[in-house]
Amino acid sequence: MAGLRRVVMFPFPFRSHIAPMLQLAELLCERGLAVTVIHTTFNAPDAARHPELTFVRMNECLPDDVADPGADLVEQMLELNDACAAPFREALEWVARRGQAGRRGEVACAVIDGQWYAAIAAAAEVGVPVLALRTDSSATLNFMLNYSRLYSDGYLPIKEEKRDEVVPPVNPLRGRDMIRVDGSDAERVREFIARVDKATRTSAIGVVVNTFQAIEELEISNIQRQLLGRPVFAVGPMHRMIRAPEEHGLHAPDLGCVAWLHAHPPRSVLYVSLGSVARIDRAVFDEMAWGLAGSGVPTLWVVRPASITGCDDAPLLPQGLTDILVDGRVKVVTWAPQRDVLAHPAVGGFWTHCGWNSTLESICEGVPMLAQPCFGDQTVNARYVTHQWGIGLEFGPVFDRARVAEAVRTLMVGEEGAVLREKARGLKAIASQCVAEGGAAGAAMDRLVHFMLSFCVLT
Repeated sequence: MAGLRRVVMFPFPFRSHIAPMLQLAELLCERGLAVTVIHTTFNAPDAARHPELTFVRMNECLPDDVADPGADLVEQMLELNDACAAPFREALEWVARRGQAGRRGEVACAVIDGQWYAAIAAAAEVGVPVLALRTDSSATLNFMLNYSRLYSDGYLPIKEEKRDEVVPPVNPLRGRDMIRVDGSDAERVREFIARVDKATRTSAIGVVVNTFQAIEELEISNIQRQLLGRPVFAVGPMHRMIRAPEEHGLHAPDLGCVAWLHAHPPRSVLYVSLGSVARIDRAVFDEMAWGLAGSGVPTLWVVRPASITGCDDAPLLPQGLTDILVDGRVKVVTWAPQRDVLAHPAVGGFWTHCGWNSTLESICEGVPMLAQPCFGDQTVNARYVTHQWGIGLEFGPVFDRARVAEAVRTLMVGEEGAVLREKARGLKAIASQCVAEGGAAGAAMDRLVHFMLSFCVLT
């Protein structure tokens, strides 16, 4: 390892953040860089799956409520930043010192998840050039960098009568699409976004985004303008560029569901998954179940343990719906190998929370979406899916079993669904061109590596 240039990486300890950070680490290794991943003990990544990476565990001390599955998400992120800034700084300094001794490779820079605002500032203070990795979309980062302006110009807080109006500074987003976390204090949400904004503007030398220029060109340009010309590297979709297997995180996938798909005709199955973190009310879950039953569409449904508010176990289907399991039309699993599922020819639609990883994976397989955003950036992504790219439908403000069944049938067997499917296939072709040899994603990665190698840490 001596003589290699080393990149230090620090993922935020949520599955949806860890996966793209490790994808980027794999891509950097393929280009000749050594990578050290500093990580929390909380939700630690599986080091055994990545033997080419060096893992350094921090010894953070977290408040008890941080690990609670029902914790307030915004408070959780704020507390993680408070608790992990000092341990991260200590770990980063240790890695940098070892590199200077020539034993593990000289540190070129750090790549830190954009939600770690405290760690981004700490790395800059130590003297390590730091890039912020955004595991969300460029549209989301553009919104966050405009957040203070939206308040000063009176667009925020959202006025009820303007929820359906487009907000010009972040067009095509409407008032209802603004980032929110239901149940969290609005001022704490504002505080968190302001801290992320400040760290990105004052401490990061550039931004890496898991997206591709063809779908977010204007948003990338807006971010560069906000950051006064600092580079924005659109290196996605990264999951299509790596050889490493899918990261399954905290839940073991039911591999039998792929075999179940084999028995179905092309584009006949609806895949339903609301991601690894989102929790919904029991009433919403029941309406989903009855709506799926009423649609008549074959369904593969991920029902994650603790995904229902107030229930730490796997939720049971409403009484009277066991017949849909008996006849095999709906298969319920606790987790699925999502990329394999979306790539399966039997899958014709994806009912999704519109997390960015899921959105990208669906785009790359040409699968149209039913959007049910739950919190955070998901409302932003849902708006782009349904309005900007025209590859999905959104549920209206009224969510009941009849409307669920209607939306499912529209997507899967209706004429409108056929149009969405055709547009989705078009985006898939663009994504495939992007990751092909000589494509835009590889060129962006090459530019990123060249940029990283232009720095030298002198601490």
